[in-house]
Amino acid sequence: MTEALESVFKPKSVAIIGASRSPGKIGYEILRNIKEYGYKGKIYPVNPAADEILDIKCYHSVLDVPGTIDLAIISIPAKFVPPVIDQLAEKGTKAAVVISSGFSEVGNKELEEDLIRRARRAGIRIIGPNVFGVLYSPTRLNATFGPRDVRPGNIAFITQSGALGIALMGWTVTEKIGLSAVVSVGNKADIDDSDLLSWFRKDENTNVVLIYMEGIADGRKFMQEARLTTQFKPIIVLKAGRSKKGMVAASSHTGSMAGSDVVYSASFKQAGVLRAENLEQAFDWALAFSALKIPKGRRVVIVTNGGGVGVMATDSCEAAGLEVFDPPEDLRKEFKRYMPEFGSARNPIDLTGMATHEEFRGALRTAIKHKAVDCIIALYCETAVSDPIKIADVVTEVFHTSSKPITVTMIGGENVSQAMALLKEHGVPVYPDTERAVSAMAALVRWAERRSHPTM
Repeated sequence: MTEALESVFKPKSVAIIGASRSPGKIGYEILRNIKEYGYKGKIYPVNPAADEILDIKCYHSVLDVPGTIDLAIISIPAKFVPPVIDQLAEKGTKAAVVISSGFSEVGNKELEEDLIRRARRAGIRIIGPNVFGVLYSPTRLNATFGPRDVRPGNIAFITQSGALGIALMGWTVTEKIGLSAVVSVGNKADIDDSDLLSWFRKDENTNVVLIYMEGIADGRKFMQEARLTTQFKPIIVLKAGRSKKGMVAASSHTGSMAGSDVVYSASFKQAGVLRAENLEQAFDWALAFSALKIPKGRRVVIVTNGGGVGVMATDSCEAAGLEVFDPPEDLRKEFKRYMPEFGSARNPIDLTGMATHEEFRGALRTAIKHKAVDCIIALYCETAVSDPIKIADVVTEVFHTSSKPITVTMIGGENVSQAMALLKEHGVPVYPDTERAVSAMAALVRWAERRSHPTM
């Protein structure tokens, strides 16, 4: 399996079987993405009616391609896919991504079984069928028909839904969230989430794995791989099909065996997997985990220039199981250096509306240095006294020199939006409300505790 997935993510050559000359066609967009994202390996478009596509020499059949094909991207009518697998066997291919639909998801199980039977006979591993492709940013491989300007990062995203996966790729670009990988698994006829977890666990370019799933065929295998992976890297799962009708919808969408939601939740918890409630929360957590600063406990300090948001964050922390502790005298004394007399050093640390970026810098550094503090939540409300951009610069500086995790909330107008964009650009987990910043920190703490005590 390792060799096959090396061919998926780090291929020296890629064939696009079903490459098209027509913009808007899947075979055209995948080839264009591979070329324009900057892939440096050999590219072999295959189309019996074309000699050249996008200034790249085109081959009339798989057997005409010179040398070995490490990875095949197949986008042709479903009935022609199994015979192509036989041809790929002659080219030494180790892995194929089958974009084509028309298999078990529409009841055509026999064709899918024939595909997998031929692939196994040839020693070829299959991603799909019924997928939108794969992306691996470290090798500049974007073999998808999704957005081509995906930002490099360290979040691996595995998705069972094609349309949702493509939409979220675009959303990560807008939100300046970097990805190490995107894998559309579709019907999961061969390679599944468990196989991918095994590979990403060892991938030095991935810090966190985010999975959208509708069902698991082999629950025991998944939980075994998840348990091993969560000792090193967090796994965030967004599992759809919670309700009875949701399970029916999941089954009709990808042919998934959705199963009991209660069983899924219990199994995820046992394996140390973090289950998100919705897409927003899943990516909020992934953003916080991408820096992989691990808290040593749940004692949190809230640093704010607004009393109201400090109270809101305190409520959220209590509900999430974080400890908003009373700072010891020496720590309170240090905090008081950065606030007027009417400020509060009792946690939340209320620097008041008079605080500038310098007071934020001093208070945040104080929290980082003190051994009583495990993690920090920084809250900023826009005032005429402080420049949001300067606040963002300070938070970025402090975040990247801190050994402790920090999540941030900024609230205000257009200037704050620009400051948040700056923080996102530099990989700082920033959110538009306190509850999301607290939720992300609580997820970090839960994973760290589970990692330290695997039997919890």
